[in-house]
Amino acid sequence: MKVLMFGWEFPPHISGGLGTACYGLTKGLAEFEDIEVTFVVPKAFGDEDQSTMQLIGANNIPISKKQIYFEDIQKKIDYYEVDSEIIPYTDPEEFWQLKSKKYSKRSQFVNTDEDGKIEFSGQYGTDLMHEIWNYSLVADVIARDSEFDLIHAHDWLAYPAGIAAKKRTGKPLVIHVHATDFDRSGGSVNPQVYAMEREGMEAADQIITVSNLTRNIVIEKYGVNPDKITTVYNAVEPVSDKEGLKIKKGIDEKIVTFLGRITMQKGPEYFVEAANLVLQKIDNVRFVMAGGGDMMDAIIHRTAQLKISDRFHFTGFLRGDDVFQMLRMSDVFVMPSVSEPFGIVPLEAMQSNVPVIISKQSGVSEILKYAIKVDFWDVNAMADAIYGLVNYPSLSGLFKKFGKEEVEDLKWKYSAKNVRDVYFKTLGVETEQTETI
Repeated sequence: MKVLMFGWEFPPHISGGLGTACYGLTKGLAEFEDIEVTFVVPKAFGDEDQSTMQLIGANNIPISKKQIYFEDIQKKIDYYEVDSEIIPYTDPEEFWQLKSKKYSKRSQFVNTDEDGKIEFSGQYGTDLMHEIWNYSLVADVIARDSEFDLIHAHDWLAYPAGIAAKKRTGKPLVIHVHATDFDRSGGSVNPQVYAMEREGMEAADQIITVSNLTRNIVIEKYGVNPDKITTVYNAVEPVSDKEGLKIKKGIDEKIVTFLGRITMQKGPEYFVEAANLVLQKIDNVRFVMAGGGDMMDAIIHRTAQLKISDRFHFTGFLRGDDVFQMLRMSDVFVMPSVSEPFGIVPLEAMQSNVPVIISKQSGVSEILKYAIKVDFWDVNAMADAIYGLVNYPSLSGLFKKFGKEEVEDLKWKYSAKNVRDVYFKTLGVETEQTETI
């Protein structure tokens, strides 16, 4: 089975868990001999993670084809850098010259560089909607020129691309809901984003959600038939023993870490209020907020207002090895998300022998036993949990030991198997039980 997969980001150029999840899933799918994945992103930077793959190919053709090789699997995944073949123009004068000619109704005029390529930032900037539209145009080209059996689109940014590919070929579409705008906005949804999400869900033949929490939102808020929705939990990449070694902190104090986007969805303000309560009882603890976001200034101001800024550290956005270095220095990890479709970082913390506190309003709480779960708004319970873990070694040791054992069973190959089952269901084919992983 050949799968045409559309995403938006790929490590190391990521802003959250979406790119990490796409990488883990495609690597898991590569273990199946009957699955071939063509993975598409708006922009390839050329310095994607080289530790587990090799990028090859040319960049000077309208659609630049590359191949990823996973060293431990020896199976290739096609990887495209999106460029353009659709009536390109390089300046306004050329645009009006082209417009004066006759074209079919399906013709699309696209602003390109001198090589006939669309410029994509691959980011989430002010021109995001226009980039999504351009991405869908090129998806039409890729679908026309590629052979595949099924389309898989990750999150709302890629839904228009998936829809375009389906319209071009008539092939079935699976969409993967990693989050909804109800999660990102705290309920104040952007009508344009909501419309794109709903259109993707209606066009999809099957829908994958990352948790039952997200599945329920898709059913209740978007009116989707439950029969076409399957929950497939995310997983985590294994780390070597060397990577898991504890590193020296340089201070004889406990470190409690928040790692994620500093936005309303992630609940950073509750972390600060809980930290304030803890510091009223003990002073041998420091709090780290690793990440960036639109609430950064407000959070810094609040720590100053509470007079705890001398116990708070802001690292900015971390990626790659820096994430694990921060986790290895941590004594407690806290994820107080208001609405978290899944949440991969707690799994990474548990891999690093760090006990975790997570909100009950997270998808990952559905599968974890050895994590302390609190309501995101209950700062007293959160503070009690932090206090217990930093003061009682036996309690912390229990969560470290059994948490690490628990997370070792959450492998991407198992998630990939469930995604593969959805593929077969979409195509109306019974899953082959003889396949082993």
